[in-house]
Amino acid sequence: MKEENEMKIHKYVATALLAAGLSHPTYAQDKPVGITPDLMSVTVTHNGQPVEIMRNQDNANTISEAFSKTSRPCPPFCIQPIKIAEGVETLGEIEVLDYAARMEGGDTSILLVDSRTPDWVAKGTIPGAVNIPWTLLTPSQGATTEVITNTMKEQFNVVAAEGVDFIEIDDAIANNRAGDVFNYDNAKTLVLFCNGMWCGQSPASIDTLLKFGYPAEKIKWYRDGMQGWEVLGFNTAKP
Repeated sequence: MKEENEMKIHKYVATALLAAGLSHPTYAQDKPVGITPDLMSVTVTHNGQPVEIMRNQDNANTISEAFSKTSRPCPPFCIQPIKIAEGVETLGEIEVLDYAARMEGGDTSILLVDSRTPDWVAKGTIPGAVNIPWTLLTPSQGATTEVITNTMKEQFNVVAAEGVDFIEIDDAIANNRAGDVFNYDNAKTLVLFCNGMWCGQSPASIDTLLKFGYPAEKIKWYRDGMQGWEVLGFNTAKP
C-alpha cells in the first residue's frame, strides 16, 4: 500500500510539473571524487615523469572492459584468500598509496611491484610500480635458482653469501637454511600486486620469496590488484 501511494504521489507531481511547463529537477553531476574526504590525489614519479594518481572524476564512469568479466574459469583464476601467508600483510588502496607516497618522498627501502606479465602491464599499471613478472620468480614458469637469485640481488637489494654457488643455494633452501646463503638486512619492503583477487601471479612470487628466506614482514600484498584499482576509478600509467 505504501509503495502504491508513493507511485500515485510521484505521478501527481510529474503531471503537475508537466502542466506547468516544467520538467523534473535535475541534480548536479560530476561531483568531486576524492580518495578520502581529505585526500584528492597523490603525485608519484613513473618513467621519470610526475603522474598524479586520482580517481576518475566522471560520476557516470564504468569499469574498463578488461576487468568487466565476473566468471573467469577456476582453475587457474581462483579466488585468493585474504591472508596469503603468515606474516605477510594484506593491503588496501589507501595503504598502497601511502607506500607509493613514501617512495616518492625518497624512501628507497620500498618497491611497488607489478607481478603481471608484460602484455597485461602494457594495458596500464599503478603509477610508480616496476614490472617484475612472476615468471622471473616462479620455478613452475621456468625460473631457475640463478634467475631468482639474480632478480632478488638486482631488484630487491638482497645479498648472497660470498662464493656461494647455486647448488649450495638449492641445498640451503631444501633444508630450510636460506639464512645461511642470503642476507636480507637491507632488502627492500616489497608491495606486490597482479590482476586482482582471482589472480595467482603475485601470490606465486610471494610463495617463492618466502621459500628463499625473504622476511615475511618485508612483503606486502595488494590483494585486489588492478581489478580493485579499476573498480575504484583510479588512473593507470603505461610501462
